[in-house]
This record gives sequence, C-alpha cells and structure tokens, in this order.
Amino acid sequence: MKARYEAPERYPILNAFVNALSLEETVSEVEKIVAAGVPTQHVVLNASKINLMREDPRLAEIVNACPLVNADGASIVWAARQLNVPLKERVAGIDLFLRLVEVAAEKGYGIYLLGAKEESVLGVRDELKRRYPGLGIAGYRNGYFDEPDVPGIVADIAASGADMLFLGFSSPKKEYWAHEHLEALGVPFVMGVGGSFDVVAGVTSRAPKWMQDRGLEWLYRFVQEPGRLWRRYVVGNVSFVRYVCKCKNKSKKEVVQ
Repeated sequence: MKARYEAPERYPILNAFVNALSLEETVSEVEKIVAAGVPTQHVVLNASKINLMREDPRLAEIVNACPLVNADGASIVWAARQLNVPLKERVAGIDLFLRLVEVAAEKGYGIYLLGAKEESVLGVRDELKRRYPGLGIAGYRNGYFDEPDVPGIVADIAASGADMLFLGFSSPKKEYWAHEHLEALGVPFVMGVGGSFDVVAGVTSRAPKWMQDRGLEWLYRFVQEPGRLWRRYVVGNVSFVRYVCKCKNKSKKEVVQ
C-alpha cells in the first residue's frame, strides 16, 4: 500500500493554512508527490478564495484538507506580514504551472489539460509543445461539458496514465471537482490553474512584470473586465482587508491576555 504524501509544516492564516515554500521548494514537493503516486490535490490561496471559504464551510474543508497550499496572491503575502506568518514568497499559480510543465518535459511526466474553451485548451496544448518539444501530453479536453459527461471524462483521464492534471476551471468549481473525483482520477498531482490556459494560449494577457512585482495583477485584470470583476476585486478586496485587520486585532488581544 502506497504511503500518502506528507507535506512540510504549514501555518494557519486567517481561515486557512499555507506552506511556507518557495517556488522551487514547491516543485521539489510535487516531484515527491508524483513519485509517491497517491492522488493529491494542490490549491493556492488568494483574497477571493479566502472570502469564498468564509461563505462556504464545505469549500473551507476541502481547501484545508489539501496537504500542499501556496500563497498565490500578493494579498496573502501582505496578510502574512500582518499576522506574522513566515511566508518565503508568493508562488503564483501560473508560474508554478509553467515550471511544473517544464519539469514534466525534463523528467518524462505525462500531463493532462482539462478546462477553458476549445480555443484555449488547443492553444495551450500547442504552445506548451512548442516550448517543450519532449513534453508528453497524455490528454486534453475543454471545460464545457454536462454532468452526464463527467464519468467518461474521469475514466479517460484515469486511463491516460497522466502524472499531473491541470484544471482550467474557476473557483470554487475546480476545488470541488478535484476533491470529488480525486481517487477515481488516479492522477498523483491535481492542480487548479484558473485562467492560466487563456494566458498561455494568448487569448488573454498577463499583467506586466512591474505590476506583478508590486502586487497589482488584480488591478490589471480589473481594468480588462471591470463589469465582471468589480465585485470580486473592489467589494472582495475591502472585505478581505477588514478580515485581516479583525484577525490581527484579535491576535493582539490574545497576546495581552
């Protein structure tokens, strides 16, 4: 019987937990997960997900049950400083995704791409093959399907022999979907990558490096789609900051007592 992967120490932050790992340390942990061969779900944290977890206890259970959790958003790095959580750095989901694809090409891991529109999933497939000619793509499929299609999709992924599955769904769908089908999928490493397929395929663009470095990727996305994202980034960010301040004040009171 294979032993379940045991991640390094993780730290409580707000209503979640996070591993204090750098990008390369995370990659090393993922290699251990693939070697162990036991289906393992990975998640990343940002302000929006923290807000969703506060509203959805089941989502919080799923996220907190994942052994490997990275701080994707600059908001989480900021919160960690306020709450004295020893994070090393932000590990953006798209950066981890691309680094893992590079490792997969080097080590002969098979990957499966599931999610986004047909245009995007075909585009990301072609772009990744262009960047890494030796990459083994075990399968791919767009993310537009009905519930009756799910058993066939899960069976196809399980039969593909993929070592890594990347889900191009939004939250909380990707967390719920990965958790529900994790064992049946049989893929050692399952990671939700959100809109990364669209970015890699060139359907959408990522913020310039200077905005990434200053924690302003959210603003870049908001300017691109204000009508769709105003609630997430304007209302959501205010709610997140208030929550961090509340937790910080509570922590101070506990120390005084």
